[in-house]
Amino acid sequence: MPDLLPILTSLAWPLAIAIAWIAGEFGQRWTGLPRISFYGLAGFALGSPQLGVLPAPDAGAASMLADVAFGLILFELGYRINLRWLRNNPWIGISGLVESLSTFVAVYFIAAAFGTPQLTALMLAALAMATSPATVVRVINEQRSSGQVTERVLHLTAQNCVLAVFAFNVVVGFWIFRTFEDLGDAIWNSLVLLAVSILTGAVFGLAVPALLRGLKNPRQDATVAFALAVILLVALSYAGGLSPVVATLAFGLVARHRRVAYSQAQRGFGALGELLTVLLFVFAASTLDWEKVAAGSLLAVVIVLARLLTKTFGVMAFAHLSGISWRKGALAGVALAPLSVFVILLLEHARLRGVHVVEELRSVAAVTMLLEVFGPIIIQRALVWAREAPELRHAA
Repeated sequence: MPDLLPILTSLAWPLAIAIAWIAGEFGQRWTGLPRISFYGLAGFALGSPQLGVLPAPDAGAASMLADVAFGLILFELGYRINLRWLRNNPWIGISGLVESLSTFVAVYFIAAAFGTPQLTALMLAALAMATSPATVVRVINEQRSSGQVTERVLHLTAQNCVLAVFAFNVVVGFWIFRTFEDLGDAIWNSLVLLAVSILTGAVFGLAVPALLRGLKNPRQDATVAFALAVILLVALSYAGGLSPVVATLAFGLVARHRRVAYSQAQRGFGALGELLTVLLFVFAASTLDWEKVAAGSLLAVVIVLARLLTKTFGVMAFAHLSGISWRKGALAGVALAPLSVFVILLLEHARLRGVHVVEELRSVAAVTMLLEVFGPIIIQRALVWAREAPELRHAA
């Protein structure tokens, strides 16, 4: 008889994805909550530290596929950013800057008060600035929401991601300099790689639309071409040690402004995007260890509440100046709560670059687990209360 262990190991990821998808479909039908909350719960339960169905996170191609899934979502986010709107209404960008910096300061002092080492506290503060685009884009697409709050959440999410990656890279550069006393390597790993990532994504954003124009049929072929380009861009980012987060976001942003239509019927990249989204949330949650989640639970709750307050008041403070009511400003700030997937993938990238201090951040894994489950629910409710989720307006 053949050895069953290799067979079962090879079936682990397909089985986990199938279980998570089923949990998401039935969970959403029975509760009305976002599917991705159930994907996260399934991934966490099946992870190596829990039930042990899935192998270690860095084993196999799962990490690469998760980055591809994240890249597709970031491309879509970048494609939906309107720079002209931000230029005409600069208070939106200012509110994003204020709420991000307020979050950084608040989380740093909270982490320090809990006895967290300085570098770890700085990394945690940088990560806390972000909002998970995977959660935001997925919930907005699932709820088919549109309106002032929805558009502000999309634009602020993109801004938060760029600011968080920049701050995180600066902290990583500081760690490298303090550890190895190599200023050149520190600058290269913090600022230069970030600039090269932006440039690489921008080149793709110019080249792919030009290729589509050469094919004389951009509307029909755009979705497949963009998906293939994102896969290639993520692979190049891995090979060159670049940031796939910034590269794919820049790709979508530049591609949008090259005026190539991205078919609305293929928002989320169709079935491919759906499948990879399930894998992404299962992978992210499977990296968490329940013992470390439990150990960091108190700090996690305090950080989650602090983020919610700083982001809500940061956006609400500029609500009238940016042309919306206090209530909608507050709801836009609340909707910026999701964090999980972004944090997990950024930590994996840092670990691959040799920044071993990120292992200390696993003690606050509870932050990511809390927002893996509750982040999608928070943004869903914010969109419902803003009356921008058409299918749920009567429920509000």
